[in-house]
Amino acid sequence: MNAHILTLSGVSLHALPSGALWAPDTGTLTVSDLHLGKSDRIARRRGIMLPPYETRATLDKLDTLIETHEPQRVICLGDSFDDIDAANSLDEVEKMQLARQQAGRDWIWIEGNHDPGPVDLGGRHLKELACGPLTYRHIAETDATGEISGHYHPKCGLPRGGSRPAFLIDAARVILPAFGAFTGGLRASHPALQALMSKDATAVLTGKKAMPVPFAATR
Repeated sequence: MNAHILTLSGVSLHALPSGALWAPDTGTLTVSDLHLGKSDRIARRRGIMLPPYETRATLDKLDTLIETHEPQRVICLGDSFDDIDAANSLDEVEKMQLARQQAGRDWIWIEGNHDPGPVDLGGRHLKELACGPLTYRHIAETDATGEISGHYHPKCGLPRGGSRPAFLIDAARVILPAFGAFTGGLRASHPALQALMSKDATAVLTGKKAMPVPFAATR
């Protein structure tokens, strides 16, 4: 198996190489920070034209996960869209692809700082979700336990240079990497992440295989 298996508040979870989190006992697939419509927002605000492929690439990646795991529930942990206008700018092909993904399953949009309001694209819209001993929210809270969040786009440096998106995991929480294409990231060594994670935390690098490394060794 290419996933990293962990337990959070008694719940078995699989950190997948793609950057998604799978809970097999409840059939729940969680992704964070899709940032759909990023190229559209950059064009509107900065006048910089980027290839408008990131939305389709992200949805195609999500398609693969849904086909593989057939989840009963999909949770999008906020910043699913780069802003509300980006949500409204999806073309009909992208809207249909998203509708197919949502069909027959509980789809939950968690509120993020980029997308603080509901979108007219199906699913439920929540500020956060309590599910048994776990709480799903966009931004981690310092005193939380059993928390699953995103927001920071954590990444870890590699010995030969470059970096890779990574999960950050300890006994209290899991912080997911950004799932969207063309998203940046925050180094695991950043003070904001160092303050949230315990010293014995684990970073799990994404890629062909989910690879755990000691959080203390990340940079």
